[in-house]
Amino acid sequence: MEQAFINDLEKTEQPQLSSRKRRIAAFLIDHFILTFIIVSGTFMVLGPKFIDGSASDFGEKLMICIPLGLFIYFAKDSYKGASIGKWIMGIMVRDDKDSNSTPSFGRLFLRNLLLVIWPIEFVIMASNDDKKRLGDKVAKTYVIKNPAKKSALAKVLTLLAFGITFIIVVVVFAGSALKNSGAYKAAIDGIAQDQSIINETGGIVNYGKMPSGNISISNGYGKAILEITVEGKNKELTVNAILEKEPGGEWKLISILRE
Repeated sequence: MEQAFINDLEKTEQPQLSSRKRRIAAFLIDHFILTFIIVSGTFMVLGPKFIDGSASDFGEKLMICIPLGLFIYFAKDSYKGASIGKWIMGIMVRDDKDSNSTPSFGRLFLRNLLLVIWPIEFVIMASNDDKKRLGDKVAKTYVIKNPAKKSALAKVLTLLAFGITFIIVVVVFAGSALKNSGAYKAAIDGIAQDQSIINETGGIVNYGKMPSGNISISNGYGKAILEITVEGKNKELTVNAILEKEPGGEWKLISILRE
């Protein structure tokens, strides 16, 4: 995969400007992939117990993650003038005076920094013949087609891999965060003491690996609805636990509903 990426970035003597459609598609692909990477990294820093963490601890970790995430986002074209999105779409950024020269990191970073005003950037790109956006004009760059032979399968597989990984990470992290929350622990304690559930299942053996539902906390007040699978000796049962929390207090189980 890495070698295919490098081969696609070979120099060319007769550059052709990239179409606006390719550039927009590359931008959307980059936005999806980089957002996934940044959000995943942020969740890892926060840890699976972030739901019950303090607001100050949450804020401190975000102050680390946000600047780092923005740096990664704006530095996306730093390798050979091509981000993952540009590689997939077969385009790359070059110096507007030398098509064989990749702009410096600083110029590429400055070019992408202007994406914060992306609506204006797209209007400018659509309204001029050289297909340059404001970032290109300021950094003195332009985007050309990559004439190197492309491996369509490798690019499709790369995009598919990111999509599958995104779904897996979201599901696993969401389930892990719920399972490590105080609400889940209070729900499990309540279910374990519910005699009607014990009788119906023939005795509780275990609980499902990944609970689902939602937890919301505002100004210290919390509400949670968790769907939990109860594995019994004779029967498996799915229940919905409804919980509430007062400011500074512990989660309390309000009711258990069977499906």
